[in-house]
Amino acid sequence: MALNQERKKDLIDQFRTHESDTGSPEVQIAILTEKINYLNSHLRTHKKDHHSRRGLLKMVGQRRNLLAYLKDKDVTRYRDLIQKLGLRR
Repeated sequence: MALNQERKKDLIDQFRTHESDTGSPEVQIAILTEKINYLNSHLRTHKKDHHSRRGLLKMVGQRRNLLAYLKDKDVTRYRDLIQKLGLRR
């Protein structure tokens, strides 16, 4: 499986904005990025796995929407998150 509970908890702890935060845009984007990276490596070895490719494209679209939302709400949080995750090289 792509993301176990321990890794997900680590991501939440790293990107949360306050103590009980589990659903802020930063956390959601970080979790989606982890899943996207896993699926990218999976699709490099399994080139004909079109079902997973469709799921990957849906996740990329969802992450794009969350990033656009965060950019509209708070540009500094957006820039910090982009820097931490290494997106938009």
